[in-house]
Amino acid sequence: MSGFDGQLLALARSFLFVPATRPERFAKALASGADAVIIDIEDAVAPGEKAQARQLLAQAWPALPTASRARVLVRVNAGNTAWHGDDLNLLGGLGVAGVMLPKAEQAAQLSHVAAVLGPACALVPMIESVAGLDAADALARSPQVLRLAFGNLDFQADAGLVCEPDEAELTAVRLALLLASRRAQLSSPIDGVTVDLQAPAQLARDLLRSRSGGFGAKLCIHPSQVVAVNAAFTPSPTEIDRARRVLAAGEAAGGGVVSLDGRMVDAPVLLLARRTLARTLHARGGPDPT
Repeated sequence: MSGFDGQLLALARSFLFVPATRPERFAKALASGADAVIIDIEDAVAPGEKAQARQLLAQAWPALPTASRARVLVRVNAGNTAWHGDDLNLLGGLGVAGVMLPKAEQAAQLSHVAAVLGPACALVPMIESVAGLDAADALARSPQVLRLAFGNLDFQADAGLVCEPDEAELTAVRLALLLASRRAQLSSPIDGVTVDLQAPAQLARDLLRSRSGGFGAKLCIHPSQVVAVNAAFTPSPTEIDRARRVLAAGEAAGGGVVSLDGRMVDAPVLLLARRTLARTLHARGGPDPT
C-alpha cells in the first residue's frame, strides 16, 4: 500500500480502544505500550455525540506525531448507519493509516470505503454477525484488507448464543476466521475483547485460547490489559531459540528435509519459524541481534 506501513499493523499484537470524544486520552493510549490504538466513533460514542466526536478527532489529529498516526486506526460507524458517510468524508481528509469497519457483511461496502479513502488506507473489517461470517472469505479478499477482527460480543448477540466464560461455543467461528485469513494470505486475525477488567486469570485464559487458535492479536478495552496481551503474543526465549535453530538447520540442508532434536524440519516448519522471528522483530522494535 503506497504511503502506508502495513507491516506495523500487520504484526501488531494489541489494539487499544479510546473514545473519539476523549481526545485528551489519545496521547495516553499511544504511550500505553499498545502496538496500535483504535479511535472509536462507533460503540464508544452515543448517537447524539457523533458529530462532536468527528469534530474533536479532526481538531486533535494535526497534533499527533506522524509516527504515532501510523499506529492509529479509526473505527467508523457501520455502513448501514446514517453516520457512515460523514465518517468517511472526515477520514478522507485526514489521511488515516487504517480504518476498522464494524459489522462488516458485504465486500461491496469495503470496496466503497477503499475507493473513498484511497490506496494508502488499510481496512480491518470486524466480523460481528452470522452474515459477516458467511461473507468472511469475500471480506478477507477485498481490496486493502489487512486483517480480520472478531467482534465476539456482538456475534453472540446476533447468533442468539449464551456463551460460557471460555466461549467454547465460538470455537468454530474463530477457526473460520483464521482459515479465511489464511486463504486470503492476510496476517493472523485479531481476537475480540475480554470485558472483565477485575479478572486477570480470565484474560490469561482468553489469551491462551487466542494464541493456540492461531490469532495474532487482541482488542483491548483498557490500558491495564496491554502488557498481558503483548506478552502473550510475543515468542518466548525458548521459542525464539528453537526458531533460529530450525532456520539454521534448514539452511544447512539447502532447503531439504532435515531432522532437528528428533523432529522433522520441512517447509511448513521453516515457515512457522520465520513467523516466530518476525513477531520477535516487531516486539523488540528493532533488528534481530543474530
